[in-house]
Amino acid sequence: MPSHRQTSSPNFDDRGVAPIDLLLLHYTGMPTAEAALARLCDPASKVSAHYFIDLDGAVTQLVEENRRAWHAGAAFWAGARDINARSIGIELVNPGHEWGYADFPAAQIEALIELGTAITARYDIPAARILAHSDVAPARRQDPGERFPWARLAAEGLGWFEGALTDAVPGSALHEDLGHIGYDLTSVEDAVTAFQRHYCPHLIGTQSQGKASAETLATARALSAHVRAS
Repeated sequence: MPSHRQTSSPNFDDRGVAPIDLLLLHYTGMPTAEAALARLCDPASKVSAHYFIDLDGAVTQLVEENRRAWHAGAAFWAGARDINARSIGIELVNPGHEWGYADFPAAQIEALIELGTAITARYDIPAARILAHSDVAPARRQDPGERFPWARLAAEGLGWFEGALTDAVPGSALHEDLGHIGYDLTSVEDAVTAFQRHYCPHLIGTQSQGKASAETLATARALSAHVRAS
């Protein structure tokens, strides 16, 4: 387990009986790390996470893993709605789309890889269940966003990333594949955009955003097949 600092947040409760089978990644989305950490520890905010990783890679634990931190909000994945009860939440310092979205520094990502490797091994979390906040709340959230280096994490065994695919499988039904992967299909366009932020980030901000492009179809089919086989 990586060494880390401890700062207690009061914003947690009991997990209940759900297994821990998700790792959920966020960005802080605030102008400074100090402001973000203060909010995560403020009882009035009713927001927290298990871990907080600063730009220099310093890791702070805010909530014990056996407690239910309040980081996902209203969310859904693969039939489950109480995502907080079955996940470990990690906040990465980044100003986010509202305050000058930036690349994630190498030191921060290296610390995340070390921490995430320990967590996923401890709970045997599958690659396809290492998720973005936007994956579980596609209509509300964008984080950690299209600048997040998912391919870098996948190369270290943290998550799934097929790379650029262009050939759609005949008969591909995008909404069916996304539903099988786990997405909430209340708004299919939001689900497609969230999927692209994670697996086809270069499509964000293009005419293909939120659309069933050939690459999106092929990538969703490949991930759906991976989920079926795992």
